[in-house]
Amino acid sequence: MSKKILVIEDNAATLNIFLDGLQAEGFDTIGAQNGVTGIEQAQEHSPDLIICDIMMPDMDGYAVLAALRQEPITAIIPFIFLTGSNTPEDVRKGMELGADDYLIKPCTVEQLLRAIATRLEKQTQIRYWCAINSHKMSASLPTPKTSMEEPLEFNFPSVPQLKEVFDYIEAHYQEGITLCDVAQAVGYSSAYLTNRVAKKTGDTVNTWIVKRRMAAARYLLQNTDHSVEQIATSLGYQNACHFSRQFRQHNEIPPQSWRKKHQFILQNVGSV
Repeated sequence: MSKKILVIEDNAATLNIFLDGLQAEGFDTIGAQNGVTGIEQAQEHSPDLIICDIMMPDMDGYAVLAALRQEPITAIIPFIFLTGSNTPEDVRKGMELGADDYLIKPCTVEQLLRAIATRLEKQTQIRYWCAINSHKMSASLPTPKTSMEEPLEFNFPSVPQLKEVFDYIEAHYQEGITLCDVAQAVGYSSAYLTNRVAKKTGDTVNTWIVKRRMAAARYLLQNTDHSVEQIATSLGYQNACHFSRQFRQHNEIPPQSWRKKHQFILQNVGSV
């Protein structure tokens, strides 16, 4: 199957050159001329790699990368910046946000192809490693309790029109589901479902998936001795680093620190 590449570039001529060059090499390509459209295309199509210009009007490449790294469906997609600047400050800012590579403009299609090949090979190795380790851990890890058995402090919004959506998330959040899975299950396009859920709840489908996983993660951290890697795997994450990053975003501290704090509280309550 051909790899799918998303190119986000506000200059139409440059965008077309890259799209044509990638198509000639057998890639499936998607183009976007601004950051907002690029994020929507990434969420809907789950590309294998994203190439993004930094200097764009309204929403620059840094904002695009930051938004994509917060959503489970796009968080671990390899991301290459196109930039006219290679100052240490610019490079550091991108790397801190999770960029995988930088290409300095103007660059040729050949340079772009070499960078893509390197990133895709690395991603293949990571997925292979995750698959091997996930299989080893899942063999010894019991399935997390369902919401019926967990005394969770979590509830989906009471919106009758979205009951089917939230029921599906509740039943499958441990399986690594994405926006596309939920949309397919309830019979809507990803874009339409995103807008529908966000309009009625203020949050996206992906955010609700993450919130449900975070509730289960907190329960497992406080009430079991499973490792962070085991908990991440049991909640559908392919990458424990991705899980830890999302946990910190939602709970302000890393999972191990949260566990120490709340198990200490639990022990003190039990000794009273």
